[in-house]
Amino acid sequence: MKKTKLWHVSSLPTEDLPDKRTIKGKQKTQLSMIHIQPVGYPLRLAVEEKNLEVTTDNPRLFEAYAKEQWAGFQVNEGDFLFDQFMFPDFAFEVKTCEPKKGGVIGVQTEIILDSRPKKTPYIHHEIPKVDFDEIIGHQQAKEKCKIITNYLKDPDCFSEWAPRSVLFYGVPGTGKTMTARALASETNSSIFAISSTELIGIHVGDASRRISNLFKEARTNAPCIIFLDELDAIGLDRSFQNIRGDVSEVVTALLQQMDGITVNKGVVTIGSTNAPKLLDRAIRSRFEDEIEFKLPTLEDRIKILEMYIGKLPLPIDVNIQKLAVATEDFSGRDLKEKLLKSALHQTLVKSADRITSKQIYETLSLIKKENTHETLRKIFS
Repeated sequence: MKKTKLWHVSSLPTEDLPDKRTIKGKQKTQLSMIHIQPVGYPLRLAVEEKNLEVTTDNPRLFEAYAKEQWAGFQVNEGDFLFDQFMFPDFAFEVKTCEPKKGGVIGVQTEIILDSRPKKTPYIHHEIPKVDFDEIIGHQQAKEKCKIITNYLKDPDCFSEWAPRSVLFYGVPGTGKTMTARALASETNSSIFAISSTELIGIHVGDASRRISNLFKEARTNAPCIIFLDELDAIGLDRSFQNIRGDVSEVVTALLQQMDGITVNKGVVTIGSTNAPKLLDRAIRSRFEDEIEFKLPTLEDRIKILEMYIGKLPLPIDVNIQKLAVATEDFSGRDLKEKLLKSALHQTLVKSADRITSKQIYETLSLIKKENTHETLRKIFS
């Protein structure tokens, strides 16, 4: 293994160094610039959270700090430099350097730190492309979304009367997430769609810190929406403290952020749950509106089927009215994912060029898994 000698700045001449200097009898080119990026430790415990946010308060100060330990190092693009002072063995990768062929870090070398923090793994934001026309029914939710739309487009227009939060609840697959995404798309806002279980850490204080980071990022990216899916996973009533020890910590952290100790201007929090009765009463009271997402009516199912059938890559031979009657207990997601997608895939397996009523009937029979064959036969006859 090639050994590199460590030169300290104090041991180098204070005057400008020439482009070439002799080290152990060999001519070495002094680098004019290196661009380095923090990459982390060579080893870490698997349970540790990988959340690298290495930055500097002053680029010139970091440059002096770096030269103190790396002056005299021979480096090329792709090499790693290891910190020995503040964070022993923390690695930085040399992304680019001048000249390209590499050289020695010297007094005149400009050291540039790429200090952009890596994305926090549990926080993902996007501006989705979902249209409100794709959401069938749920009139109350749409009316609330109109108010939120006005606020996100002009956060100053409501002053103290701004809509801050809303709770969506109901059975899975009824459009809670889609509505939140459509709202973000309509207002061209970012949406932080978080599965609440991702906010639960391993160590004491993890959840509190993650919740704080989430709201901090949201304020930075305002106007935006925080969508907390499966809210009951973290917002449990504090009577469950004996079951999960961090309940009070998580609930307190959520309350602090939603109470607006720091003003969340241009940020709307949407909670989503299938079990609202499990939520802590204090958290539930912070949501100014609660909107139930029910299973689609017969009329809604007809519209949902028409919408998704129109997007199928193969033609389909089916009476939509009869199919809507046969799927009384289906959610919108069930109609698309369990019924139409499954029927399409089975048709493709058979190399057929269209989806038949028989295929729909067979798919429905498998889904329902109960004695409904005679009922289905009557509907499709």
